[in-house]
Amino acid sequence: MRKGVTVAILVFIAIVFVGALYYLYAKNQESPVVFQTEKPEIKTITKTTIATGNIVPDEEVLIKPNISGIIEKVFIKAGDNIKAGDPIAQIRVVANVSSLSSSQNQVVAAKIELDNQERIYKRQKVLFDKGVISANEFQLVETAWMQAKQTYGAAKQGLDIVKTGTTSGLGSYANTMIRSTVNGKILDVPVKVGNQVIEANNFNEGTTIATLADTDRMIFVGKLDESEVGKVKENLPIEITVGAIENKKFDAVLNYIAPKGKTENGAIQFEIKGALKNRDTTFIRAGLSANASIILDKAENSLAIKESLVQFDEKTKKSFVEVETSAQKFEKRNVELGVSDGIYVQVKSGITKDDKIKVWNQGLEKAPGQQ
Repeated sequence: MRKGVTVAILVFIAIVFVGALYYLYAKNQESPVVFQTEKPEIKTITKTTIATGNIVPDEEVLIKPNISGIIEKVFIKAGDNIKAGDPIAQIRVVANVSSLSSSQNQVVAAKIELDNQERIYKRQKVLFDKGVISANEFQLVETAWMQAKQTYGAAKQGLDIVKTGTTSGLGSYANTMIRSTVNGKILDVPVKVGNQVIEANNFNEGTTIATLADTDRMIFVGKLDESEVGKVKENLPIEITVGAIENKKFDAVLNYIAPKGKTENGAIQFEIKGALKNRDTTFIRAGLSANASIILDKAENSLAIKESLVQFDEKTKKSFVEVETSAQKFEKRNVELGVSDGIYVQVKSGITKDDKIKVWNQGLEKAPGQQ
């Protein structure tokens, strides 16, 4: 029994010994690790942060009526270019029965008073011509007659306004013809013939008949996450990309950052605005979705390498690369880094454009002593 156990142990030891010899033999037969190298490049590196939003006009003008009524005619459509003073729509006033009845009664009463004052005036005029009454007494009668004429005229005007919305002598203060107040392009006409509209006054903002804007003055309005808003400041350059316009980028300048954020989908978002500048003749429709690349930093025509070539010393935390000095022989060189776009990084000092940088993380087994 003991002899069998001893034999088994000896066989096991022999198998392990043979396996170790084979492993060492195979290890020695493996090809040595050959590290690839890459040369630095001259590149323009841009560090950006992205905001999403829309292209909208800098200012929109809402055209509202100064009288209430029903749209009788519409003279414009969305997309038209118009000038200040051009007709937009015509309104038909629908008289209020109570107001109409009251105005008619005022006209009748004013006419009765005018007729009475006119008779008095004629009698007093005869007496004044004969010298029976003084000029002062006649002047009082004449003034009363003239005031009655004025009251009658005002009552008639009030009746006209109730019936038609305007009257002679008021000019543009009350008009059934609604006209544009500015030059621009019609963006939207939310009313149609037959729609009822309400006048704009102190108690009601009124019904919008048309929306106008100067489409030559467009801006980007977007949202920026709270994690990024601390990196930006006003007057930074922006590159705008509009999804509906391919192969086009528009320059802009960041001119507004909201002082207060708003919670959207559980994250704090800050509104930003950027004014488009030096825009070509490309027509940008209001409301188009766009992405804004806010340029935080930029290094033009600088020596650059891939970030994956950079290593960091475990103790000093300084950045370095390994430069080839002869075939598969490398030396460690500290480098000063600059702007990074996440793929390439600017190298301010430490290497030249002719140096060959070791690709240390190419997926092969690390050499002894490699970081």
